[in-house]
Amino acid sequence: MKKIILTLSLIVTFFIISDASFGQQKGNGQQAKYVFLFIGDGMSQSHVSLAEAYLATQRGVIGNDFVSFSKFPTVSLVSTFSLNSYITDSAAAGTALSTGNKTDNGMLGVDPKGNKFKSITYKIHEKGVPVGIISTVTLDHATPAAYYANSNKRGDYYDIALQLPITGFEFFGGGGFIDPTGKEKNMPNIYKIIGDNGYKIARGVSEMKTVKKGEKVIMLQQAGKEGELPFAIDRKDGDLALKDVVSAAIEHLYSKKGFFIMAEGGKIDWAAHSNDGKADILEVLDFADAVEVAYQFYLKHPGETLILVTADHDTGGLSLGSTKGYTLNLKALDSQKSSTAVSKDSTEAYLALNKKAFVGWTTTSHSGIAVPLYSIGAGSGNFNGRIDNTDIPKLILKSMRIPF
Repeated sequence: MKKIILTLSLIVTFFIISDASFGQQKGNGQQAKYVFLFIGDGMSQSHVSLAEAYLATQRGVIGNDFVSFSKFPTVSLVSTFSLNSYITDSAAAGTALSTGNKTDNGMLGVDPKGNKFKSITYKIHEKGVPVGIISTVTLDHATPAAYYANSNKRGDYYDIALQLPITGFEFFGGGGFIDPTGKEKNMPNIYKIIGDNGYKIARGVSEMKTVKKGEKVIMLQQAGKEGELPFAIDRKDGDLALKDVVSAAIEHLYSKKGFFIMAEGGKIDWAAHSNDGKADILEVLDFADAVEVAYQFYLKHPGETLILVTADHDTGGLSLGSTKGYTLNLKALDSQKSSTAVSKDSTEAYLALNKKAFVGWTTTSHSGIAVPLYSIGAGSGNFNGRIDNTDIPKLILKSMRIPF
C-alpha cells in the first residue's frame, strides 16, 4: 500500500512540475491583460547577435552575453514581405504589424486603393483598455503612426499627426513631430491642436511626474529639444531614453483594466542605414534596457503580462565577419564616441572602424530576411514557430481574448 501511495505521489508531483514548466514556456493559457509589443526597427537576428558578441568582447571573452529579451523562452521567426515587394519598408511592415493586413510599400494603414484598415489599438481601446504608443523617433514616423493613422503616403507627416489627438489614446511618448506646422510652415501648430483636444504635453521626466492619472498625455524631450530622441551613443545628461518613456507609460497606464503598450526602438534602423556598427550596437542595448523595464513589471504580474519583442524588417544586411577567414575584432569599435549622424567629419573614420572590426554590411537599405520574435508570459505560446508579420496583431488579440 505504501508503495502505491508513493508511486501516486511521484506521478502527481511529475505532472505538477511538468505543468509549471509548461506554464513558464507557454504562458499557461492565461489571458494577457498587460501587453507590451516592442519593435526594434531594422533589427534582425544579426543585430542582436552583434550586440551580444560586443558585450562578451567587453569582458574579454568569445561568446554571447544575452540581452534582456534574448533570454525569453519562446522564440519564432517572422516573414516581413509587403504586398508589392519581398523587401518591405516600415510603412507596409507597420501596417501588417498593427492591422494584420499586407499593403504596398509607402502606404500606411490603407490598402493600395486607399481603403482604410483598423489598427488593433482601436479594438483594444474599445474594450476599455488604455493604450500607449512610444518611439525613439518622431511620433508621425511610419511605425508609431501605423498604430493610430491611415495615409496613402507615409511622408504626409502633418496629416498623419492630425490623427493623433482624435484617437483618445491615453499615452504617447518619445519624439515629437517632423512638420508641426505643415510642409510649408503655414498650418495650425500641431502642439496647440493636441492641447485643444485634451492632451497635456509633458517635457521630460520631471514634468511627467506632474501629470495626473487619467489625463491624456504626450511625453516629449525637455524644453528646447525637438524631434527624435538622440542616439544612445550621443546621449547627454537629462536626455530621454526609451526606458524612461516605457517606465513612465507603465506608471501612467497601470490599472485593473490592463494596458497595451507599443514601444519602438526606431534608431536601430537609422544606425543601420548609416552602416554605423557602434551606434547600432548601442541602440540595440538601449532597446534591451527598455525591455528590461517591462520584464521587471512581468515579474510582478507573471500570470497577466505578455511581452513581445520583434522587428519590422532587417536593415543593412549586417554580418559578423566581413572577409574571408574567421575574424571578428569588436574591440576596434571602442574608440568611436559618437554617431556618424553627429560627427559628419568623422564619418569615414568611423565607418573604417567597421572594417577593422570585420563588421560587414551589404546595403544601406533594407533586406528581405526573416526577423526574430521573442516572447514571454500569458499567451506567449500562441507565437510559436514560423509566422508572418500579419499574424502578430491577430495573435495579440487572441491572447487578450478580444475578437479580431
